[in-house]
Amino acid sequence: MKKLKTAIIGMGYIGVSHIDAVRRIAECELYAVADANRELAQKKAKLYGVPRCYDSIETLLADPDIEVVHNCTPNNLHTAVNKAIISSGKHLLSEKPLALNYNEAKDLLEHSQKNPASLAAVNFNYRMNPMVQEMRRRIAKGDTGDVLAVSGCYLQDWLLYDTDYSWRLEPEIAGPSCCIADIGSHWMDLVQHVTGLTITEVMADLRTVFPKRKKPLTQSETFSTNREKAYELVDVRNEDYGSVLFHLSNGAAGVFTVSEVSAGHGCYFQVEINGAKNSLMWNQEQNDRLWIGRRNAENSLLIRDPACLSPEALEHTSLAKGHPEGWNDAFTGNIRSFYRHIAGGKKGKGDFATLEEAARIVKLTEACVESHRRRGWVSIRE
Repeated sequence: MKKLKTAIIGMGYIGVSHIDAVRRIAECELYAVADANRELAQKKAKLYGVPRCYDSIETLLADPDIEVVHNCTPNNLHTAVNKAIISSGKHLLSEKPLALNYNEAKDLLEHSQKNPASLAAVNFNYRMNPMVQEMRRRIAKGDTGDVLAVSGCYLQDWLLYDTDYSWRLEPEIAGPSCCIADIGSHWMDLVQHVTGLTITEVMADLRTVFPKRKKPLTQSETFSTNREKAYELVDVRNEDYGSVLFHLSNGAAGVFTVSEVSAGHGCYFQVEINGAKNSLMWNQEQNDRLWIGRRNAENSLLIRDPACLSPEALEHTSLAKGHPEGWNDAFTGNIRSFYRHIAGGKKGKGDFATLEEAARIVKLTEACVESHRRRGWVSIRE
């Protein structure tokens, strides 16, 4: 089997996760890494035994041996880097968001449609948890009945202290949102993916818990526990907490909360779907379990077991029952799905997020920010 030669741009926290995933996938070979910080790129290349190393996107894209490029750069670089990758004819897997704003996202979508040789996708990785796929299949089959309501949250605590800092708090780099764009985007994508519905309008209440934070004078990494003593006090404009009411395309109502200031929660991502026949609930911190709620019968807990999963969910599980699969497995599974789609001739639609779906998430994020500014409901026009 011919392996696709892969390059990863951006050697920060998420870039290293991509390195780990690519090394576990049979369909590809980690061929090159790149970062504007050449010393960092060289360090990662040496550590992981990567043949080629670049500090320039242009030079990397000129390499004819590279077939697939992962974009793991900060948000403000996504549009330019994604467009360059698509233009090169190489396949693109971008971290979210697709772009800094919807106009840029729409432009990228149109650019991709004009360059069909390049398969492009965005890494909304939670989709590929086997129990998420099981939820999706049960809802699609009608086992849950019509979707009546949706609720949930995504809670973290990595911005709990005023000494915690990230570029995600800076609109110039992250865009106009921190919490909604960072983790709310995952929540909204997953709900639309499993229900087959779209969010049509939102009303958001956003909060900046710390209007001033102590920004380290040296660069800090996401989720870092280091406490830099030298800092400057800076104003914070992006939110670190948000609650959102929303409506779905079938008329159902929903609500979710996202927070990066919730002590004790590392990655508490929960979604509950209330249907006319039963309810389904999944939590990322116990991601091998799917709770099924019933009114006139006992509730049950489906624990991931290949013998009990639908074919669609079975495709995304790799371990026997009793062997827990975690965040890395779902992350790798999403990327593997992308590569298998390329290897299979790009036939049909994969389970990974398309550029069209990712552009809609950018639009939803903007709608949440606009709703908070206007203090009212905002419709998402197609």
